[in-house]
Amino acid sequence: MAVTKIHAITATVDKAVAYICNPDKTDESIYISSYACAPETAAIDFKYTLDHCRENSPNKAYHLIQAFAPGEVSFDEAHQIGKELADKVLEGKFSYVVTTHIDKGHVHNHIIFCAADNIEHDKYHDCKQSYYRIRKLSDELCSEHNLSVIIPGGERGKKYNEWQADKNSAAWKTQIRKDINAAIKSSSTYEEFLLLMRAKGYEIKGETFGEDALKFISFRPLGKDRFVRGSIKSLGKEYTKERIKERIELKRERKAVIPKRDYANKRLIDTSDEKFQNSPGLQRWAAVENLKIAAQAYNEAGSIKELEQKIATTAATGKEAKQTVRKLENRIKDLAEIIKYAEQYKANKAYNIAYKKSKNPDAYFRKHESQIILYGGARRMLEQAGIPLKGLNIDKLKAEYQELTAQKKELTVTYKNCEKELKSLNRKLENLNQYLGRTEPTKSAQEQPDRDNNPSR
Repeated sequence: MAVTKIHAITATVDKAVAYICNPDKTDESIYISSYACAPETAAIDFKYTLDHCRENSPNKAYHLIQAFAPGEVSFDEAHQIGKELADKVLEGKFSYVVTTHIDKGHVHNHIIFCAADNIEHDKYHDCKQSYYRIRKLSDELCSEHNLSVIIPGGERGKKYNEWQADKNSAAWKTQIRKDINAAIKSSSTYEEFLLLMRAKGYEIKGETFGEDALKFISFRPLGKDRFVRGSIKSLGKEYTKERIKERIELKRERKAVIPKRDYANKRLIDTSDEKFQNSPGLQRWAAVENLKIAAQAYNEAGSIKELEQKIATTAATGKEAKQTVRKLENRIKDLAEIIKYAEQYKANKAYNIAYKKSKNPDAYFRKHESQIILYGGARRMLEQAGIPLKGLNIDKLKAEYQELTAQKKELTVTYKNCEKELKSLNRKLENLNQYLGRTEPTKSAQEQPDRDNNPSR
């Protein structure tokens, strides 16, 4: 199990990086890794990218923390998970430093990444959706590494003020929401809803609409001294009078449309339960339903042999697409790093030439230390990657990056569609085998594309 949290860094990036790279916390710097920057010069690297950013935002970097349950993960595995999380979240676009702290009772990762990406120089968009994505990716990695995963409870999605109110023994607001939901479910019109709420003992005001009407509907439960507003701040956005009326009308519209039943993805009904044995009526109903399910599966499949062949083909196509996406992701990540260093190399080359020609090299270095350090680091990384410095064409590299990104997007759609189709096909085959009393074939032909090392989204 891992818990994640993230916050922005608006100043002193160098101090934040120095803190997470503390040798006493990282087993003498063993558990320190980085991408598209060096831990020692990360603040300078970040500043270079931020200087090219068009957005005027105070955020210079983000600090992501991933904490594991005590005793659940080794130091090496925790660090590996931290690097995998950084790669999945940032998709090779942002420079980062990841470290694993082992000095506390619980092992935890620190990931500090630049607030702007290295390709388009756009700022990272920190919002509720991006945090939920981080949490989802962290949970997926924990699952892949056979660690426990936090299972969201029934209160998921509740606003903080609602949760805090309930925690502070204000559970009667929760009861009001339950009563409103129940009344909406039982009502065909807004007027019926009001009658049902009053029948439950509620006093209501502000329920009318119009220019002279109160802005909010309010409810006072039986035995309570004050009203509670049906506002976003008090009960939530689903409990304003406008939304209550809309929910009732939408419910009525849904009831008016009776959709044709689709049996394609239904499972056969298990009639071995005691309630079926004691009820001939239930048995007849289940027999008819199972016949419809099997008939639709057979009608769409053509034959069991054809269905098994289609499952094998779909599984192979999905697996191949996913493997190609993984290879593309690795290439995209490497290429993004090369582009970043190529830009740094070209932008700071003149400073290095002037430094070598300077009559007072020490004074020139003190004045342009950052540019000279960035040039040296970029040149070294490009040489290590085998990139020829003569004729370095950044536009060509960027065009290749865009082409690879488009290929990845297309193939991602392919393997996701294959996974969805495979699930439906396997369900049909399972139903037919069960209905006909056949032994299920070997799972190898039915397996979905492997889920290990899922490509980042």
